[in-house]
Amino acid sequence: MPHSVKAQIAVDVICSHSYLGYTRFARAANQVRAEGVEVTVEFLPFELAPGAPADGRPLLTVLEQTFGPQAVAGALDFAERAAREGLRLAYGKAIATGTFDAHRLIAEAASQNKAEPMAERLFRAHFTDGLHIGDPATLAQLATEVGVATGSVPPSAVRARLDRVRRLGITGVPVFLIENLPPLTGSQTETTLLAALRQAAAKGAHHEGEHRDR
Repeated sequence: MPHSVKAQIAVDVICSHSYLGYTRFARAANQVRAEGVEVTVEFLPFELAPGAPADGRPLLTVLEQTFGPQAVAGALDFAERAAREGLRLAYGKAIATGTFDAHRLIAEAASQNKAEPMAERLFRAHFTDGLHIGDPATLAQLATEVGVATGSVPPSAVRARLDRVRRLGITGVPVFLIENLPPLTGSQTETTLLAALRQAAAKGAHHEGEHRDR
């Protein structure tokens, strides 16, 4: 029987590298799933800007005020590269916001086996649709789109998960923790992620065989 692979991914849904990295991971995971391997994904929450206000300000303005004009140029250059892989990063209408409640929504989706579509929808809402994903009404609308019932995960549970991720020593995202393998950091290529998932599946199958032989 093909082995199942467990993967944990630390992301923030306002992080462009997280969006590109997760998109590549999802494509690789779907390819491995088509090969008969079950891939389960757990999202680890990470806040790029802990405590950031959720009032919603133009992202490019915030980038320029915080990091200077070179940050805006870097973001637009990244958008061009992401477009070559089918992602549309519409920085001109993106809204800077805190992401605590977005992470809470992913946790609620996870309890209903919908974490992957919920995370993808939040990424796309922020980067492509220009939606304010710190706004409760927007989050409620997105939850309805994906079919996620809300209210089951208390804020304290999200704070505990954020603390746990910090204790793991994660200081930037994305980070891919695929079982049986060392961590992969940054927006790895789809080829690298596919190879890692296949390697993890092979190792798991080998370990299972060893246990059966004992």
